Amino acid sequence: MKAALRKFLNTSELGALNEVIAIDHEHEVAPEEAGISPAEAEEIWQSVIDLYLTGTQPAITFCMRRQGKIVFNRSIGHQTGNGPKDKPATQKILANPDMPVCLFSASKAITALLMHMLVEDGLVNLLDPVSYYLPEFAAKGKRNITIHQILSHRGGIPRLAADTPVETLWDEDRVWQLLCDAKPLSSSGNELSYHALTGGFVMGRVLEKVAGINIQQYLDKKIRDPMDMTYFTYGTPAANRHKLATNYATGPRPTFPVTIVVKRALGADIGTVEQVVNSPEWYSSIMPAGNLVGTSEEISRFYQMMLNGGEWQGKRICKEDTIRRAVQEYGTLQFDRTLMIPMRYSAGLMLGGNPIGMWGKNSRHAFGHIGLLNKLCWADEARDISVSLLTSGIPIIAHHIPALFGFVNSITRNCRRNREVRLTQ
Repeated sequence: MKAALRKFLNTSELGALNEVIAIDHEHEVAPEEAGISPAEAEEIWQSVIDLYLTGTQPAITFCMRRQGKIVFNRSIGHQTGNGPKDKPATQKILANPDMPVCLFSASKAITALLMHMLVEDGLVNLLDPVSYYLPEFAAKGKRNITIHQILSHRGGIPRLAADTPVETLWDEDRVWQLLCDAKPLSSSGNELSYHALTGGFVMGRVLEKVAGINIQQYLDKKIRDPMDMTYFTYGTPAANRHKLATNYATGPRPTFPVTIVVKRALGADIGTVEQVVNSPEWYSSIMPAGNLVGTSEEISRFYQMMLNGGEWQGKRICKEDTIRRAVQEYGTLQFDRTLMIPMRYSAGLMLGGNPIGMWGKNSRHAFGHIGLLNKLCWADEARDISVSLLTSGIPIIAHHIPALFGFVNSITRNCRRNREVRLTQ
């Protein structure tokens, strides 16, 4: 019966929890040191376990800082070998807290901050049209589309043409040509439609033009090296790929009308997405909106730097005003024509809300980004937390959704709002 249910739900095999959990005891502090009771911390960790027990996430890594201190840096599950379609004889490799994971769309937050740092460096004005820097982008009615509109998903080019072959993604020049030739859905900047990958290619092109180096080199210079990141790269070198979490399409396969939304948002069906995001080509490419690789601790570290107003361990990564601009709401709560839900965005990040929002109840001062619906990375200024939940399963509509919401709510419920708000208002 269990095997039949697992096949129907398309989930991983679950074993003894004590055999698949790893804890970074060296860096975790006692919850009380971060203003959380042991009972509150246990409830948060149990919500991660509950998500794992749905079987939709073969691996989970979780890092949470509060008041700048690491309360959790843990993993649960298998890096590879325990996907729904893996054979019993397939070698299973346990996950660990230092396991790098692809962030998918959660990469957009990092790319967005790089664009705001370009402003700090005096190299761009986000209110300028893209065509000011790259005249060829003006074609087909895109002359007045600004960098800011692209960052906030109002640029009118949410996806490549439906008949674009997947392998086109590996050819940056071809993608750029297609984007230049594309006719926008709207050039007014008033219509919200999530840009899954397209906006990242535009940002990367603008950055390279004005900075004279590619976006990976700029990331290394401005964030990765100063913050002493081990991974934190677009894609990852071949020598590191054996450490990566394998991505699995878990849960029941989407059916109509969900398939329409998936195709609109991702440009392909979920089976094709699974193949693409495990391919060598995916990790050999630079996709600013979709393939940054890092550990949960590194992503939490990034958001902690943002909470610190651009400072990390005595180093000034960027100005506090740069962080303020990056998290400033653009527009109001609006229906997203790609995601088919109401959303609040800044120029590059997904914002929380009151009485409820993307990052839980009373989360107006929270900002972050999701990745393929199942990776949740955010900071909440009022609660003084920086959170990264990275997963290897990519279910869409499945039985894990209550557990995913339960995880977010367990954090907002158990981390009381007690920090003076400076960055977001």
